[in-house]
Amino acid sequence: MNPFQTAPARAYQEIGLETGVGSASPHQLVLMLLDGALDSIADARRHMQAGNIPARGAAISKAIRIISDGLRVSLDRERGGAIALQLHELYEYMVRRLLEANLKNRQEMLTEVSGLLSEIRSAWVQIGARTAPTMAGAAPAPRQDRRAVSYGMA
Repeated sequence: MNPFQTAPARAYQEIGLETGVGSASPHQLVLMLLDGALDSIADARRHMQAGNIPARGAAISKAIRIISDGLRVSLDRERGGAIALQLHELYEYMVRRLLEANLKNRQEMLTEVSGLLSEIRSAWVQIGARTAPTMAGAAPAPRQDRRAVSYGMA
C-alpha cells in the first residue's frame, strides 16, 4: 500500500486533486483541504456580491464537497475520540450553513463558515509546528502558496 494513501489522501483525491498529494503528509493534506474550502467560500462571496448565481452555487458546492468528502471523511472517529466527533458535527453544521447561505443568498453565513474554518486551520498549523520535529518535511505551506493545486471543477 502506498504510504500516502491515508484517509485524508484518498478523500482529497476523490474531490478532484490534480497535483501535490503524492508528496504531502497527511497533516499537509488536511491543510490543503482547509485552504481549498476557504478559497471556495471566498469565491462564493465574490460571486454573491456580483449577483452571479450559477457561479455562487458552484463555488458553494465545491466548498461543501471539500468539507463533506474531504475533511469530514478524513476524521478517524475511533482514534480521535471526542475531538473527532465534535469536528464531525461542526463540519455537518458548516455544510448546513453553506446550503442555507446559497438558498437565502446570505453573505454572513459564508463569513461564519469561513471564520470557523480559519480557526480550525490556525489550530492545525499550530499542531504541525509542535510536531514538526517528528514529521520530517511536514511544515505546512504558507497560505499564499495554495493556488498550486486544483480542487476540481468550479
